[in-house]
Amino acid sequence: MAGIVKNIRALTRNTYYLRTYSLRPLAVSINKFHTARQEPVKQHNLLSSTQIRFYSPEVKRTKPSAEEIKERVLKVCASYDKVTADKLNLNSHFINDLGLDSLDHVEVIMAIEDEFGFEIPDADAEKLLKPADIVRYVGDKEDVYE
Repeated sequence: MAGIVKNIRALTRNTYYLRTYSLRPLAVSINKFHTARQEPVKQHNLLSSTQIRFYSPEVKRTKPSAEEIKERVLKVCASYDKVTADKLNLNSHFINDLGLDSLDHVEVIMAIEDEFGFEIPDADAEKLLKPADIVRYVGDKEDVYE
């Protein structure tokens, strides 16, 4: 234990060594980025502790069509391991036709939430007993139907 403490103290005393050699690859990469954009780079900014943030471009999200929503809902329902694909259609009841219990129904609803990226409240989830109900609910939520 004493040996580890001595090594840590030795490293913290030599902070000049760490600053000098750990920032050089960073300076090279920043310098390459700025020369590609042909912007002047001041040398004193390369060794400072400022952060550079790169943001992704803004993606315009389009509304999914009704047919796309149907395909995605059926794909999510078919990917659930207890659902047989030959029995699955838009009007098949999760509990009566497909043989799912209430816990399986909740897991299917959670998979739909993950697929479409919004949360379905529990009061609404209890009413979604068929894939057609889910398609209509997601369509209303995404403003597909006018």
